[in-house]
Amino acid sequence: MSDILTTLIQRLDENTGKFSRLDRYYTGQPPLAFLAPEAKEALGNRFGVLGSNLCRLAVTALSERLRVTGFTGADVWADWIRNDLDQLAPVAHREALTLGSAFVIVWADEQGRPTITVEDARQVAVIRDPASREIVAGVKRWTDATHTHAVLYGPDTIVRYRAQGTDAASGYAVMETLENPLGVVPVVELVNTDRLNAPGMSEMRDLLPLQDSLNKLLADLMVGSEYYARPRRWATGVELVEDEDGEVANPFPENNRMMISEDPASKFGSLPAADLSAYDAAIKVVVQQMQALSGLPDHYVGISASQPPSADALRAAEASLTARAEQRQQIFGRAWEQVARLVVAVRTGVDPSTVDVRITWADPATRSIAQEADAVVKLYTAGLLPATYALKRLGYGDDEIAEIRAASRTEAVDRAAAGLVGQVAA
Repeated sequence: MSDILTTLIQRLDENTGKFSRLDRYYTGQPPLAFLAPEAKEALGNRFGVLGSNLCRLAVTALSERLRVTGFTGADVWADWIRNDLDQLAPVAHREALTLGSAFVIVWADEQGRPTITVEDARQVAVIRDPASREIVAGVKRWTDATHTHAVLYGPDTIVRYRAQGTDAASGYAVMETLENPLGVVPVVELVNTDRLNAPGMSEMRDLLPLQDSLNKLLADLMVGSEYYARPRRWATGVELVEDEDGEVANPFPENNRMMISEDPASKFGSLPAADLSAYDAAIKVVVQQMQALSGLPDHYVGISASQPPSADALRAAEASLTARAEQRQQIFGRAWEQVARLVVAVRTGVDPSTVDVRITWADPATRSIAQEADAVVKLYTAGLLPATYALKRLGYGDDEIAEIRAASRTEAVDRAAAGLVGQVAA
């Protein structure tokens, strides 16, 4: 086994614990941290994993605003659609925002057509040149029922390995070696980072301790509502009873609606219910901190006013979230442009570095359709925007624009033909 393969396999293994922890928070199954043993005993198994999963909301709120609408400079949209990237690109964005990284591998199928696959960061690792920060080697590892497979991607060769067992860390044997005509590693990483040399960071990283605090407060609220929010009854001057084991027991079970006693000196009463408003205030403080770190507006976390907000008010409230989405577009856009270059290189055989391509994104801001359409129509009528660009401003993708233009041409031909028929008849 080569030294590069060993290094890459070790990188995959060392991130297993971190990715497993992030997965638990994304799926809403984090441990109940900060919870006292007495509260855990009181909860028992009745509430299970209790929490409000704002970590996942922080990821999905960003990813739903990252929609690729096309590319300029190179014709790659047909390959994009054929490889289901219109559906899988959002998955790649969610993976990168959750785990810090996601990967895309570009190669050719049996007919020589480009294939684009979105890969999990738990299966793929790369090595970068410390000077240029370009990927110089990559590996994908997966297991089946009996073997562990690995593919080592280099700029010159692609080597397939296989090892016995489903958890092999060594013992890989070379199964196949292929030439790499692209001259570059066909692995692209979507890194969720805003720094040059920092590794990808999960969008949930800063929210994890606050999510633990929120879950703890919600669990405390449930314990308080179970044991202290209901008024508790008390009685004095009542003879206690013993059970079969000789233990003293309450003569009045909890489900009894009436308590009676023959002793005239007996007294009955009830304790006041506990006020749980303090939990509400504490939960709001934690949620506000999570909003400050994630950019989530009030209406995303269930804080609503009596009067529904207007479209302009919504845009203003979502300004921070929109800015974060625009920043992710810039970060992920470079990776998708590299994918487009590799697609062109696979299809035509050119050097990927010579391909000039730019990605286009849908507007991440919440739009009022009527206001947006009115503004675009005015710009188009004034001659400031061509029809194609006006349709892009309205959020249509390249394939939709092509269909619209084809339909418009067909209708124009039909109208012209109808006019000729009318002239002949006259």
